[in-house]
Amino acid sequence: MPRGMYRSRTFRRVKVRTPGGSVVTHYKKRKASPAHCGKCAAKLYAVARGSPSQIRKIAKSSRRPERPYGGVLCSPCARREHISKARS
Repeated sequence: MPRGMYRSRTFRRVKVRTPGGSVVTHYKKRKASPAHCGKCAAKLYAVARGSPSQIRKIAKSSRRPERPYGGVLCSPCARREHISKARS
């Protein structure tokens, strides 16, 4: 019987064959969902994907693009936003 914390579906169940030949179940954390654009909800590319503790460990420039609205808006939406700001 697994420990109480592993009984929920928070953890993925992965079947692993051991060197002895038996198959055991390993419990792994699920991968975080990708970041999405704030306007059109498209998936953001070049944005780190992981738990907050994993993302905190990598360099700030590796977390999201180094441009205005980087990591918040996708590039087409950011481009439209820049144009509309310049026109107003």
